Amino acid sequence: MSGASSAGQALTLRLSKSQKRLSLLVKIGVLVALLAIWHLVTVDEFVSPFFLPKPDEVLRVFFNIIVTGQAWPDLKVTLFEFALAGPIAVIAGGAVGFLISLTRYGTRAFEPIVSSVYAIPIIIFYPVSVMALGIGPESKIAHGALFGFFPMCLSTIQGFSRVDPLYIRLAHSTGASKSQLFWRIMLPAAAPTILTGVRLGLMLSFLAIIGGETIASLEGIGHRIVWYAEGMQTGNMFAYIVFVIMVAVLMNTALSFLEIRRGRQ
Repeated sequence: MSGASSAGQALTLRLSKSQKRLSLLVKIGVLVALLAIWHLVTVDEFVSPFFLPKPDEVLRVFFNIIVTGQAWPDLKVTLFEFALAGPIAVIAGGAVGFLISLTRYGTRAFEPIVSSVYAIPIIIFYPVSVMALGIGPESKIAHGALFGFFPMCLSTIQGFSRVDPLYIRLAHSTGASKSQLFWRIMLPAAAPTILTGVRLGLMLSFLAIIGGETIASLEGIGHRIVWYAEGMQTGNMFAYIVFVIMVAVLMNTALSFLEIRRGRQ
């Protein structure tokens, strides 16, 4: 019986590794296909270089801004805004979500309200942030925190409200205090869902900051993209777009790794 169980686990592990390899190959294949299409439509100038430069030109400029450090001042500004907006979104969203999830009435009454507000295109509130806080970092921080707040809040509500009541009753029957109930039962059970909210909240916060910089800003990666677009320097513009994509992918990969690692513990 033990041998059959071990064989089953080994088979499951092999299947899991095969699925990961297949997923990686699909991602690489999609990337290669996109680059090939990009090359084909630009090499024969099917699309004007004025609107879409050749990929080799974009990559040349991309590596140049990395090697020369040209992108770092703008990235520093964006990361500073994100370093404040992200934690605000996570802490505020987690705190509000936990308070809402304390009672069934709170969950039933307020979760639909939070979900409805989240469905509104939050970008429409950005002009209000600019009017109140100006076009400096403050408006981007507020905008990024607002974007990241809602997925964090909803994930926290879902995480805590779905904790098995049996665990809570067992904890009460053994005389566990409220602190022990929270740290040893509720938080570990809700952690996987909450971590998903952390990842989504942080990523949306970062993307909202980039978006805000493209609309009204004097510095930052988003501002630099618009600056090159207004100057008709599409090669530089696409290079910075690639740079933003790379930063976002690396950030999402790191957060996903931490999420998976915590889920296995």
